[in-house]
Amino acid sequence: MRRCESVRVLGGIVAGLRPRRLLVVAIAVLARLPTDISEAGWLPDFFKSSPKHAKPPKRATATRPAKLAKHRAPAKHRVTRLAALGPVALPPSALKPTAGKCDPATFRVVLDVGHTAESEGAMSARNVAEFNFNLRLARQIEETLKAEGFTGTRLLLTEGKARPSLFRRVSAANNLHADLLLSIHHDSVPNKMLEDWEFEGKKSHFSDRFSGYSVFVSRENPDFKTSLRFAELVAGEMKAQGLHYAEQYSQPIMGRDQHPLLNKDTGVYSYDELIVLRKTAMPAVLLEAGSIINREEELKMGSPERRNAIASGVASAVKEFCDPRWVLLGPL
Repeated sequence: MRRCESVRVLGGIVAGLRPRRLLVVAIAVLARLPTDISEAGWLPDFFKSSPKHAKPPKRATATRPAKLAKHRAPAKHRVTRLAALGPVALPPSALKPTAGKCDPATFRVVLDVGHTAESEGAMSARNVAEFNFNLRLARQIEETLKAEGFTGTRLLLTEGKARPSLFRRVSAANNLHADLLLSIHHDSVPNKMLEDWEFEGKKSHFSDRFSGYSVFVSRENPDFKTSLRFAELVAGEMKAQGLHYAEQYSQPIMGRDQHPLLNKDTGVYSYDELIVLRKTAMPAVLLEAGSIINREEELKMGSPERRNAIASGVASAVKEFCDPRWVLLGPL
């Protein structure tokens, strides 16, 4: 089909569609064009990434082997400049991950409950252990995912002290043959930022300086590309729920807790050293759902309304991960 005929066909289809389905149809039609047309480089810019000052691509007149070999040569890694931390090189495939599909009935999500009863993690401003927040939220997410048809969802609880328990949870997750792992946590701040106060007659600590969720991935995960894709979906859904992300992790004030910000719009960070993210055999993401050392946000994190909002956001992210059409067309 010639280019002009393709455009006329696409125009006729578009005229009868609502805007919501336009992008899906456009992708389907363009995907069926002959190879020599697509290699000529006339596709719209939003289907591919080009340098800001790149010259317009020339239309190919012949598909000579030498030219095709040159055209298909592997692209150099793009460099993304991260806030306050300088450039970090990511491969193009990681920046624009491919879509995936799955069967919800057989797809297995492992929800890792951060920390243990013996090693409870951070302490909230009102002296409640982080482990309690993690367990309640993880159970809510598990319930929501199963209600959405992801019946293979598993809750991962481990025992023991901090570091030994990390290796046990990685081993358990790998033995479950999971498709995705989501580790659930709640945030605090470095000790140097804590302030003293009393709650119900007991000495405690707080910091109202920062709040918000954060999403972390490890570039050392065996499937970083897919981990990043799922992290972007989770963070996007948190933002869609009206939540904001914690911006402090990209700031020098965090010291050794400073991390590269991979997406300044949704709050995806890299944290390469986290054992639960880099040692698991499946794509893995860690969600800091909110700050429990912030006195106002602690109350919100303890409410059923906030837990339901986060659980709904995670479920939407998993559904879109399984079938990207869901975000465009709604439930299929």
